[in-house]
Amino acid sequence: MRRTIWCVVALGVAALIVPGIASALPTVKFKALPLPIPGYAHTGYILGAGSDLQTEYEIQGTEYFGSPPPIVGINVYFPKGTVLHPKGFPTCPEETIIKTGPTGCPKGSSAGPVGNALGYVTLGGERVEESVEIFSFYKPGGGIEFFADGHTPVSLEILSKGRYVNLGGAGGFGLEAVVAVPLVASVPGAPYASVKTITGKFGSAISSHGKTIYYGTVPKTCPKGGFPVKTEVIFAENGEEAKRESVTVSYTAPCPRK
Repeated sequence: MRRTIWCVVALGVAALIVPGIASALPTVKFKALPLPIPGYAHTGYILGAGSDLQTEYEIQGTEYFGSPPPIVGINVYFPKGTVLHPKGFPTCPEETIIKTGPTGCPKGSSAGPVGNALGYVTLGGERVEESVEIFSFYKPGGGIEFFADGHTPVSLEILSKGRYVNLGGAGGFGLEAVVAVPLVASVPGAPYASVKTITGKFGSAISSHGKTIYYGTVPKTCPKGGFPVKTEVIFAENGEEAKRESVTVSYTAPCPRK
């Protein structure tokens, strides 16, 4: 099964930014808003609290058949002090998703509500939009799996994986999320699919032995000036995976109110 061209695992803080980049590259806007976890008090954009993170990517460009180039990777650098607590959360094996789809995954293994993405595929020689739903699940051994399900104008069932690296932090940031994205053609020989928008919400909580466990928590302290955040979107120039070009979005988000 092909892995998804529309996926993202991200953690950050509220902001909307447009980087300054060369005209030969697409433009990328990124927005991340920590929200309360439904049913759990004292969650959201609060120091040390658990949160649901709503993320949005918007990509604009005409470099590839009138659309942005296909994505081959997305990296997100979290603020220092961001902590994950994956122990105790149910997981869904890759084999289950492949065999049965999202309905076969255990209760509580979902990494968030169903997201969506809007991209471009080529059908009958014409570049057209394709909308997909994105299901996310915690995977055995850590990280998140994504299952993208599209029906119109072509049928797509695509699996992808995200992983975390540098859990202790590096380069002035905290842990990093890494998503490798394969090149995907809607039909054999057609140009690869590319992405216009991605929207998702990630984060959850479980109760275990009388305690509440949040999968991800906001740092307990905020540095003077705010939280530094960075994301990289990596494109395949002209659809060639070996020729990679990246757009980096960096910003500093204000500290949450006490």
